[in-house]
Parts: sequence; C-alpha cells; structure tokens
Amino acid sequence: MRLLGGAIGSFIAIVCFAIIIECPKKYLPLAGVIGAVGGTVYLFCLNIVKTDAVLAAFFSALAITILSHIFAKGFRAPVTIFLIPGILPTVPGAGMYRIVYYLVAGNQEKCAFYFAQTLEIAGMIALAIFLVGTIVNVIRKSKKMQEKSPR
Repeated sequence: MRLLGGAIGSFIAIVCFAIIIECPKKYLPLAGVIGAVGGTVYLFCLNIVKTDAVLAAFFSALAITILSHIFAKGFRAPVTIFLIPGILPTVPGAGMYRIVYYLVAGNQEKCAFYFAQTLEIAGMIALAIFLVGTIVNVIRKSKKMQEKSPR
C-alpha cells in the first residue's frame, strides 16, 4: 500500500513540477508516469529490498533515465522533457535540508554524514544518467555503422 501511495504522490508531484517548468501539456502525463515509476523504484529499494538511500537513488535514476529515452524515442521529443521532471523524486532535497539543519544546530557529525550521503546520491544520479546516455549513443552509432556498411 505504501508503494501505491508513493507512486500516486510521485505522479502528482511530477505533473505539478512539469507544469511549473513549462513542459508541453501533451507530455505531462508521460512525465508523471516516469516520475511515478522512479518514485516506486526508490521506495521499493528502500522498503522491500532494504538497500540504503544511495543505491535506491541509483536504481531509481536508472529506471527514470531508461524510460525517458524510450519515451523520447517513441514520442519524438527531447529526452530532457521527460528526464528533468522525472528525476525529481530521486533528488536528495531532504539530505540538503538536514545538512543545513545540523550545521545550524552545531552537530558536526550528523552534518558530515548527511553531506557525504547527499553527495553520494547526487553522484549516483549523475552516474545513472551518464551510463544510460552512453549506452544509447553506442547503440545509435552501431546502428548507423550497420546501415552504412555494404551488404
């Protein structure tokens, strides 16, 4: 039940965020679906598989990036229309808040922990986007090479 609530919440949040960043109206539900999948993967990894937040963010970003590329190809749209709003559930906003909170509270140990964790999550998001983008580019280049080669 928690996964369903997370998926619905992620969908609504992503659609609202996509409206704010002026995503074309016809792509709003698709961006919401990508965000819902990403949020569900994140919650699934945290609550069912019992991984840490860093690994959950990686798998969530991986799912979001793969779906963004699939939707971009299928609907003939830029990847960023789906990727930017879709990645929102994975962004470590709470971690950034905790860094500042514990910094102001004077708890250096917890501040350092959340700082390191937030950097790790941000790095995992970037790594997932880079990996999928690289794989997609390699596939495209290999298809172009096959089309150019004489048969």
